[in-house]
Amino acid sequence: MKKIIYLKPLLNFFFLGLLITTISRFVLFIIYKDRVVQTADYWMIFPIGLRMDLILLSYISFLPALLLSVLPHYYLEKIKKFFAWYFLSFLFLLLFMELASHDFINEYDTRPNKLFIDYLIYPKEVLGTLFKSYLSSMIFSFILIAAALYISVKNARFLFYPKYSDYKTKLILFPLVAFLLFFGARSSLVSKRPFNASNAIFSTDQLTNNLGLNSLYTVGYALYSIKNEGNAEKMYGKMDSQEALARVKKYMNVAAGDFLDPELPLFHIQRADTILERPYNVVIFLQESLGAEYVGSLGGLPLTPEFDKLTKEGLLFTNLYATGTRSVRGIEAVVTGFLPSPSESVVKLSNSQTGFYTLAQNLKEYGYDTSFIYGGMANFDNMAAFFNGNGFKTIIDEANYKDDKTAFKGTWGYSDEDLAVKANAYFKSKAEKPFFSLMFSTSNHEPFEFPDGRIKLYDKNKNTVNNAMKYADFSIGKFFEMAKKEAYYKNTIFLVIADHNTRTYGKNLVPINKFHIPALLIGPNVPKGIDYAKLCSQIDIAPTVLSFIGMDVKNPMPGRNLMKLPERTPGRAIMQFHNNNAFRVGNDVVILQPNKEPLQFKMQNDTVLLPTKLNPEMAKDALGHITAASYLYQKRKYKMKGQK
Repeated sequence: MKKIIYLKPLLNFFFLGLLITTISRFVLFIIYKDRVVQTADYWMIFPIGLRMDLILLSYISFLPALLLSVLPHYYLEKIKKFFAWYFLSFLFLLLFMELASHDFINEYDTRPNKLFIDYLIYPKEVLGTLFKSYLSSMIFSFILIAAALYISVKNARFLFYPKYSDYKTKLILFPLVAFLLFFGARSSLVSKRPFNASNAIFSTDQLTNNLGLNSLYTVGYALYSIKNEGNAEKMYGKMDSQEALARVKKYMNVAAGDFLDPELPLFHIQRADTILERPYNVVIFLQESLGAEYVGSLGGLPLTPEFDKLTKEGLLFTNLYATGTRSVRGIEAVVTGFLPSPSESVVKLSNSQTGFYTLAQNLKEYGYDTSFIYGGMANFDNMAAFFNGNGFKTIIDEANYKDDKTAFKGTWGYSDEDLAVKANAYFKSKAEKPFFSLMFSTSNHEPFEFPDGRIKLYDKNKNTVNNAMKYADFSIGKFFEMAKKEAYYKNTIFLVIADHNTRTYGKNLVPINKFHIPALLIGPNVPKGIDYAKLCSQIDIAPTVLSFIGMDVKNPMPGRNLMKLPERTPGRAIMQFHNNNAFRVGNDVVILQPNKEPLQFKMQNDTVLLPTKLNPEMAKDALGHITAASYLYQKRKYKMKGQK
């Protein structure tokens, strides 16, 4: 024990930090017990909480642990007060955030997040609100912090000043100390990804999941995420938000009288041609990286015989373009209908983790059961956290396949046919009310792993992109083969659509040909064997799907219902490639680049773009869509009416 006495300040910090977070979590549990215990495994908030607390404390401890381990005691004596101030600062920050959590949860039903940070820039208004509404909480917190400060400062020397230890012993133990902190911060040695907030999701209750976190972590994550929230004005130019919104509305094909709330600028009613007593189910089968170049029915390689056969049973969009190059951007477009912005996808941004529009949130309010079904780990790219906070009642991922008889498990999770089997079984159990579900494939993703014996290989070597695409197509066929035998099939609108293409590259500022993707709609009232050949965007598909379900739907989506788009109206697509944004209307394309003047091109085809004179109005429309996306996100105005 004497050999590790030099680590006493570190151990005291961990003990006191865990004491603060654990007591706080227990108190919050008692306060919200009536709600929390409705979750079957509610006790999970405590082991998950311990894990999240250790992650946070491990990150904070890297610097002092390094200094304690490598500096001789002579030098440690000279900076001993640093350790006291360092540890005490973080402990009081931790205490302050936990004390602030109760009132914040009461207001927003979640732990402190980016909203907490945003309010710091309005000290006058915030302090006024606190004094009027939370005076007793402020007094209690002030007394507790003052008492803790008095006790801590009085005992700082004993708790946090470095203790003498043999220098050679410290150096020998340093690799072990470093490993333990690394393990604590990552919280896993076997997982490909560190443990994060998405792993803390184990229920359909947002608040219960949040109790498994700690508030310094949630605010720290929000601060970290700010770097991804690009400034559209600084990058592409300034535009008044109202002008930007007007330019977006110009492309929406929505009558002025159908916009419902000036506080939610794009919120409107989408009217159905036929009202059904029970609206149709909706199933979206999102395909990883299935670009048009791999789809036979779109003129690509002959890799999709199953998809191609299905086109005779539905509506095929032959001129559809993705909004981005990553899965989260595809999810953003397909599930939320949101405009691509200069920042990260809203799936990963802090301001959209709750209170953001999704099809699931929308249809849930109309009585739908909602689910996300995936063969991999749902915490990837923060999907689980985003979905859980925005209307998805059930999340099924890799952990839910352990007791199943499965075909194959690869690097990214269980195979697409396992996903198809799991989803079909789940849908069969949902006869009591309509359901909405997002299925997300994994097999057609590098390293392109899939089970043997399912397909005739296109390439000689098995694990290639072409063979993986063919296997993904096999799984699409298997899913529909199973679904057609079930009662739910005749009452369901199915959408098979890609999230994006594979590796996106090209000589143009935006390689438009690499954004071309397939989408196929199949359902009881969907036209059969028809191609929709007009140019359209990934954000247009969600409102188009809603037009077939058999009820009027209110939503804020800026995409077009393609079934109601006049023939004379030219098609439109929006594409984001790194920091370049392409705004295409017909064969005219305006490309915006950071800190540069807009450029315009005339498309000869998907790969040949000829420079042409800039149309100032079209350039403003392009900027308007980017500005509007930033405005709607920053001001939290992309949601359902009444949604918090």
